[in-house]
Amino acid sequence: MDYGFTDHLPEDFADESLRADVLTGFGATPKWLPPKWFYDKTGSELFEDITRLPEYYPTRSERAILQVDAAGIVGRAGARHLVELGSGSSGKTRLLLDRLDQDRAVYTALDVSGSALRQAAQALRLAYPRLRIEAVRADFEKHLTAVLQSGPDEGHRLIAFLGGTIGNLRPEQRQAFLSAVRDGLGPTDSFLLGADLVKSPAVLVPAYDDAAGVTAAFNLNLLQVLNDRLGANFAPGSFEHRALWNEPEAWIEMRLRAKNDLTVRFADLDLTVEFGAGEELRTEISAKFTRPRLEEELSQAGFAPDGWWTDPDGRFSLSLWKPL
Repeated sequence: MDYGFTDHLPEDFADESLRADVLTGFGATPKWLPPKWFYDKTGSELFEDITRLPEYYPTRSERAILQVDAAGIVGRAGARHLVELGSGSSGKTRLLLDRLDQDRAVYTALDVSGSALRQAAQALRLAYPRLRIEAVRADFEKHLTAVLQSGPDEGHRLIAFLGGTIGNLRPEQRQAFLSAVRDGLGPTDSFLLGADLVKSPAVLVPAYDDAAGVTAAFNLNLLQVLNDRLGANFAPGSFEHRALWNEPEAWIEMRLRAKNDLTVRFADLDLTVEFGAGEELRTEISAKFTRPRLEEELSQAGFAPDGWWTDPDGRFSLSLWKPL
């Protein structure tokens, strides 16, 4: 293994987190679950299919920005050490890594999935044999400060949070996360944020409710995840996928709506949950931003703007921030 691997999580972290989220989310009104539980093997494959759909613009829009502006972003940040939060497969990250000085640079990938980290690190080792690679298994909402304050300190770090994932956090979660990032930065560090932008619902809603039904299958697969991991007895055919634009909150919501009254049993939790006909489980929020809104939220967390880039259609943004 020609890369470093640090594990901040107990072996049963994912199982215990899922149990806690189900007990909290299914006990709330309305019911909800965070979107991180979409990604079992089937869910991950379906999401890859989603990124190739004509309606789903975020992935290709962000990639288009990086293809044109990665050199300018890395140069402006003076980056020597790239730290990616929620790195996944580290696919788009290569456009940034290509612009680093390979003989001096460090790449730290942070994710909750040990298997995803190892697979990505092994692929990157082959592609970038001179690059120092550090894989860190951690939850960025719980361990961010510890991660940013440990590990190799080469200065001039670029902390990257890509893919519009910031939009999956509720406003109070966003503020806590941004403040934690700021607290972990040194004076020469920068923060690179990928954020989807507000646009017409005629563009937004189809991106989460495509004509081919791939996103519906992705959403409904969450019920199979709960069946497989918690002994639930969901019948996915008893629910339907919904995506809607919440104008006051400026976010897309994905939901699963019960087609009829039903009772769900979670055998592993000794939990019974009732759904009324038409009752919905919210499975994702995806907030969309304007530049002034991002500047306000980042300013409140202690950042100053240092760069702004969008794709040719102005649908997605990458922005660079310096600590105040």
